[in-house]
Amino acid sequence: MHVVVNAAMSADGKLSSRRREQVRISGEADFDRMDALRAASDAVVVGVGTVLADDPHLTVKDDERRQRRLDAGKSPSPARVVVDSRGRTPTDSAVLDDAAETYVCVTEDAPTENVDALAERATVVPAGTGRVDLREAFAALESAGLESIMVEGGGELIFSLVEADLVDELRVFVGPRLIGGRDAPTVADGEGYVADFPELELEAVERLDGGVVLSWRIESDAAV
Repeated sequence: MHVVVNAAMSADGKLSSRRREQVRISGEADFDRMDALRAASDAVVVGVGTVLADDPHLTVKDDERRQRRLDAGKSPSPARVVVDSRGRTPTDSAVLDDAAETYVCVTEDAPTENVDALAERATVVPAGTGRVDLREAFAALESAGLESIMVEGGGELIFSLVEADLVDELRVFVGPRLIGGRDAPTVADGEGYVADFPELELEAVERLDGGVVLSWRIESDAAV
């Protein structure tokens, strides 16, 4: 399995405002780059917080890319995966429509009524208790044939994936905008590190949309 985290942040490292409302940070060129990355992936992963805040569709937008996937014997868009410990994803969410297959990763102690409702619209993947065991969940996704994974956020999920040693690449668009706010989400939220900080190796730098795309590799000794 190969896992790529893709994000867009302001020049001061924020994903959105302190109100956690969606802020447009990048432009059309970066949206196209993201769409190309989606089209090359087997699955797109987000946390339930992203679903609740933005209700994303997570599908490939470009018709030619969709057709190329069809020509290759794939669905028009990659599978969608929501990491959702308590099964809080609303059943009318865009990610649960029939545009692509959807997996919802929950815990074994998630409320039964939530899990049952989601199971009517998606493949439910139980993994761990209390909070989703990401290594167990990703192993199940790999067993389902999902080898190339794109993670689109949010910051809590990204931090947890890095902490679980599951991320291979980090691609970040840094936009020409300041957002500020000590409570505004960042690319890697969660508890944070106080030692043994993950080391990144810079692989590429690309100017785009008045900002820059930084592509980093994260060295990992673990295997899913």
